[in-house]
Amino acid sequence: MVTPSEQIEHIYQQVVRRNPGEAEFHQAVREVLDCLGPVLAKHPEYAEQKIIERICEPERQLIFRVPWQDDRGVVQIARGFRVQFNSALGPYKGGLRFHPSVYLGIIKFLGFEQIFKNALTGLPIGGAKGGSDFDPKGRSDNEIMRFCQSFMTALSPHLGEYTDVPAGDIGVGAREIGYLFGQYKRITNRYESGVLTGKSPEWGGALVRREATGYGTVYFVEEMLKARGDGIEGKRCTVSGSGNVAIYAIEKLQQLGAKVIACSDSNGVVHDPRGIDLNLLKQLKEVERRRLSEYTAHRDADYIPGGVIWDIPCQVALPCATQNELDEASAKTLVRNGCIAVGEGANMPTTPGGVRTFIGAGVAYGPGKAANAGGVATSALEMQQNASRDAWTFEYTESRLHEIMKNIHLDCFETAQEFGSPGNYLIGANIVGFRRVAQAMLAFGVI
Repeated sequence: MVTPSEQIEHIYQQVVRRNPGEAEFHQAVREVLDCLGPVLAKHPEYAEQKIIERICEPERQLIFRVPWQDDRGVVQIARGFRVQFNSALGPYKGGLRFHPSVYLGIIKFLGFEQIFKNALTGLPIGGAKGGSDFDPKGRSDNEIMRFCQSFMTALSPHLGEYTDVPAGDIGVGAREIGYLFGQYKRITNRYESGVLTGKSPEWGGALVRREATGYGTVYFVEEMLKARGDGIEGKRCTVSGSGNVAIYAIEKLQQLGAKVIACSDSNGVVHDPRGIDLNLLKQLKEVERRRLSEYTAHRDADYIPGGVIWDIPCQVALPCATQNELDEASAKTLVRNGCIAVGEGANMPTTPGGVRTFIGAGVAYGPGKAANAGGVATSALEMQQNASRDAWTFEYTESRLHEIMKNIHLDCFETAQEFGSPGNYLIGANIVGFRRVAQAMLAFGVI
């Protein structure tokens, strides 16, 4: 008789064979599948109906050419992607990433994670992801506008508020969403507000959407600490990155009484033992779009070119930059230096070895699909407001976000206990998300 573990290993090897060269996707699938043995033992109908195999195969994968013209009049050609992974719980929902590292494997890893992250929110949204290998850095507003218009021209037939609702991700902020929405409106002759989220509040966007991922990550960490009889006030924290997620994670940490002593960008690390000056950080990154190295020109702090932020001792670490930024060696350094909690603001920022290190050391580890679900949750709240032609206050929207994150924590916590792994949020998150999708797929039949 084949055991659940053997079934899962067979499925994983099949995924690797069918998707060669997509290391990030393989990693994301492995992380989820490794948690599902007890679920298959409890629910043999999932194996009989090949639910795992069906979830691992996207419903639709789109790859398209994106031609555009730069300011010199030279024609450039980028590659666009949209992987519509699973719509069992609702319309496809997931961001667009514009970055040179983007290829099909990255988009599939992000889309696969998105399925379960979206399921964890308890809101009716499926999982997808998209993007392009276009690099917006150093490009003028007009170049970005022309690229976005070309990208949307190719993608628009596959979108709709009841079909697929993209949002932003790395390289795609309110500016890019505006250009994308403008072109969609132009092509369709419809003011379909709910087709994109992350919009400006001035024309259909939700208040708190910009802050949501960072805020939500901190709320999740706060709940993990509360479950251990502890709190976030007074804790020394490090936050990797200095983009949208990192900035608002820092803001919420400071509001809750924590002390953030370091942040980073792709060039280096700022260590400010007195506490990061949030207003200065926002001025440099959000207004002037400058490098973090200029922080020390305005404040007495240390800048470490090419530094590793995880070498700085802290009690709470929030990786908020990009995938696989926190490896096993850095995880061991954090544990050795007294880190007690890790909340992933980015998608899969910790390598498998790092995850094992945190869980083995008893660190409260919040995986990204749970800890950073606040962004997509608030996107779904934006969709609700668009559907009802309504606009909510900042305070009301934040209270909804806070409640969603508390519920995600509770669901993960209780499910980990149910399956004999108390305190293991990785197992809890993967099982909660998977079961919700699996039950819907069973209800719909073999489609």
